Amino acid sequence: MDTFKITRDTTIEEVVLKFPQTVEIFFRHGIPAISCGSPLWGTIGENIDRYHVKDPEKLIEELQNAIASSSTVILTHPKEAHT
Repeated sequence: MDTFKITRDTTIEEVVLKFPQTVEIFFRHGIPAISCGSPLWGTIGENIDRYHVKDPEKLIEELQNAIASSSTVILTHPKEAHT
């Protein structure tokens, strides 16, 4: 299995849906990755700029480390899970 690589061009939605444990990391860096139960739209880079993240490299490093040390969990809508 290929390792998922996080870059500034990766969408927050993709990261949060595949790796829900990353939500806490986004929040710690000032990016509200979840709003009203849905992932934030846009790329990590766009939101780094929007929320003025002080250490973007550290954010990406922490996200990459979090997903490297865990298995993929793909969240689905409850209706999709029963089809």
